[in-house]
Amino acid sequence: MPLVTTTEMFRRAYQEGYAIGAFNVNNMEIVQGITEAAAEEKAPVILQVSAGARKYAKHIYLTKLVEAAVADTGLPIALHLDHGADFEICKSCVDGGFTSVMIDGSHHDYEDNVALTKKVVEYAHAHGVVVEGELGQLAGIEDDVNVSEDDAHFTDPAQVEDFVTRTGVDSLAIAIGTSHGAYKFKPGQKPQLRFDILEEVGRRLPGFPIVLHGASSVTQSDVAIVNRFGGQMPDAIGIPEEMLRKAASMAVCKINIDSDLRLAMTAAIRQYMAENPSHFDPRQYLSPARAHIKELVRHKIVDVLGCAGKAE
Repeated sequence: MPLVTTTEMFRRAYQEGYAIGAFNVNNMEIVQGITEAAAEEKAPVILQVSAGARKYAKHIYLTKLVEAAVADTGLPIALHLDHGADFEICKSCVDGGFTSVMIDGSHHDYEDNVALTKKVVEYAHAHGVVVEGELGQLAGIEDDVNVSEDDAHFTDPAQVEDFVTRTGVDSLAIAIGTSHGAYKFKPGQKPQLRFDILEEVGRRLPGFPIVLHGASSVTQSDVAIVNRFGGQMPDAIGIPEEMLRKAASMAVCKINIDSDLRLAMTAAIRQYMAENPSHFDPRQYLSPARAHIKELVRHKIVDVLGCAGKAE
């Protein structure tokens, strides 16, 4: 099976009330952990690559790893560019074998966002690639994304119809209270998603796939492990998983997961090295890291996204 686009994935997800996990990948062990879990749970999956990942691992290595995962598992896998900042990086990924790209023009004013997104859509569609756009801006820091709380703003539902019609995007990321990175809320601040905005967007765009960025839940047990073995992470409060389940039952068809993976991998490596200080073989400490990622992804697929068995 070749790499696929997200079109059929999202159509079925919307109709049946679940979401597809979009997991960020940076190396072989992360790709393997994600796709092994997805294969065992018979779940479709999106593997996405940020600008930072392309700088770290190089485009060609990441695409070949994902192609290997397709050959190994037989799963429907989409390869997606996460947070493309401009036309050039989107074009490079379209030309380089990606089946989906995101153009993030949310930091521009509305008209400039429309123009940039439309330009990417026209090029991508001409090459059989689908496009995700963004309206509204999430706060937080992750890779090349760095938005202060003062600059963040919720999506205006009144703009979504015009934006989708004029740009031709295939899916839309919206801002309803999620944020990038592990540190989403101040001490004492209660996590809350604006389901009223999501409901209104769904009403204005019936059947149209919506995307949630910044949706990591942050496993407190992994934070504790990191801190136990030399870390200095403050308490991190993520998005409650019951909120993500509710979003997946509505118009949200794609939920991005990155910080949870990084934390799981780091916790497993820190614990292994603390317990086996004389070991120096990367295979020894990367194996438990891969296994921990696999179990995290399995949990997300079964208990949060609801997409287990949907690759059949």
